[in-house]
Formats: sequence, C-alpha cells, structure tokens
Amino acid sequence: MSRVYMQEIPQKKLQKLNNRCIIIAEAGVNHNGSIALAKQLIDVAAEAKADFVKFQTFKANKLVTNTANKASYQKITTSSDETQLQMLAKLELKEEDHYELIKYCSKKGISFLSTAFDFESIDLLKKLNIKLGKVPSGEITNLPYLRKMAKSFEQIILSTGMSDLDEIEQALTAIINAGLSKENITILHCNTEYPTPFKDVNLRAMNTIKDKLGVAIGYSDHTLGIEVPVAAVALGAKIIEKHFTLSRNMEGPDHKASLEPGELIQMIKSIRNIEEALGNSEKIASDSEQKNKVIARKSIVAAIDIKKGELFTEFNLTVKRPGGGINPMQWDNIVGGIAAKDFKADDLIEL
Repeated sequence: MSRVYMQEIPQKKLQKLNNRCIIIAEAGVNHNGSIALAKQLIDVAAEAKADFVKFQTFKANKLVTNTANKASYQKITTSSDETQLQMLAKLELKEEDHYELIKYCSKKGISFLSTAFDFESIDLLKKLNIKLGKVPSGEITNLPYLRKMAKSFEQIILSTGMSDLDEIEQALTAIINAGLSKENITILHCNTEYPTPFKDVNLRAMNTIKDKLGVAIGYSDHTLGIEVPVAAVALGAKIIEKHFTLSRNMEGPDHKASLEPGELIQMIKSIRNIEEALGNSEKIASDSEQKNKVIARKSIVAAIDIKKGELFTEFNLTVKRPGGGINPMQWDNIVGGIAAKDFKADDLIEL
C-alpha cells in the first residue's frame, strides 16, 4: 500500500467534546497474529461504537531479552514451554499489516490506534501518520522512550500501572520537557494485573492524579466485567480503555481478562447512559418531571366544611394532594386568616 494512500486517511486525535468520554477498545494482541482475526476485532469495536480500536506495535527482540520471564498470568494463559520472547514473536504485526488494518478501520468508521513499545515501532506509527501516542504502563520509567514519544506524537496518553505518584510526575515532566504541552497529555489510572482484583483498583487515585498534577485523566481497566470503567466515567474519566476479545476461551495471554463482544457493547451503552445522566450540575426540576408536580405535591385544603368569615385554624385546614393550590410552605401565612367564601371539606383553599 502506498504512502500516498496513507496520507489520504487523516488519523484521529483526541477530541475532548463537552463531557463525552473517549472509549478505546483494546484489541491489543488478541488477534493472535492473524490479520483476519484482527479485522473481526475491528468489526466488533465498530459495532459497539467505540471511538478507537487499539493494537500493539512491537519488535519482540527489541522489547524483551531471550531470558525474560513471563508474567504470572501469562504463564497460566499460554504455553509453559515458550519464553516471553517466543510468545511475543507470534503476536507481532508487520508493517504491511498496519496499512491493511488502518484501511479496514477507515472502511468501518472507527479510528486506528496502536501502542508502540520500541523506537522502531514509534517510527513506524509516525510514518503511518498516527497523531496520538499511547505510553503503556511498563514504559513509564523509560526516559529515552518517553522523550522520543513526546517528539513523535501531537498528543499522548500515559498509562500508570505499577507506578506511584512520584513516578507519574517524573514521566509527565520528561514528556513536557521534551516539548509536549500538558494540555496534550492525558494520564490513565491503571492497575497492571490481569485480571485486577476489585480491592486493588483504587479508583479514587484517578482523581488524585488530576488534582495533584493538573492533567486530564482517564482509566485503563483490567478488571472482569464493566462496573469499574462505568464508575470511572461517573468520577470524571475522559478516556476509558478496555481489553476485548471474540472469546475468553481463545488461546493467548490477554483473552481471559477481556470483554466479549456483547459485554463491550453493554459497557459502551452504559457509559453513554451515565454521561447523559451526569447532566450539568444545576439542580432544577427537569422537563420530564414538571408534569408530576401537580400530582405528587400537596396544597392547603379544607379539613372540614368552613363558612365564609370563619378563621382558618390548624383544625379546619390540612394538607393534601393535588398540588396547584396554595403551597403548604405558606401555612403560617394562611392560619389566622379569614375565609372569603364557603369551603367544603377537601376544597383547595383560595384567598
């Protein structure tokens, strides 16, 4: 595929539109090295109405040594006979694969995104006209990498699994010092355990990052289910990233901690519902409930028959539905007044 064609597909940047959260459907390496499977994952993400579908771009031999151990969850979900290097080598996407997947994403109306794990992969994504860079949690202490990311992309998303606030601040400073403004950086709270136990999520830390560092925040989720990312949106997340797969029964390191297609659809629907429900913070009666005021509220009414000229008292007045009459908050102003006409029991009091 030609470079000219790639230049005709402008790659999407983050659009911080009102209170709408950006949703990244993380395909990651769940394509298992198959472009056909990767396209099926794009289909799922597009159908679910995610904003981005994200893959991972790396050269295995530039990412890990030949003696690097697998993570404990990877030992469970992949063959015990292979090294981390051997596992990752089977999951690499070639340069031509990127062209094909970007073209397919354009056809499906969803934006392509990928995480680069090494310098060569950063250069590839830059060549592909990708504007948005994603720093994975494992690279947050990689100073040369952070500097190159800052010089290669117009916007950066920084994941923070396994890190503390000082490490996050150091990474943020490195990116800013390399030339990227804070306004173009979003930091994702994250826990790098697959799956993450609920007790370890610590979702409130997301807003600690926002308050202490003055940045836009989001959440990259590795829990089972959809509750935590939906809650993160309610707490102010501007980006949600979530792994998904065609089936958790597939072989591969990340399938077990991923959403299946129906769950991804439900998560995104739930997030959009929560965004709508959050509203604008002004406390007023909504348009939909105005009609219920006269039904649910009460008015001052006659408790018994009252003759014209009688005093209104606590004994001949009461409060009942419907509303629309004298507001019961005016009780003290009505008691002691004089009836201007006869009232039957249950009549709305009029002055």
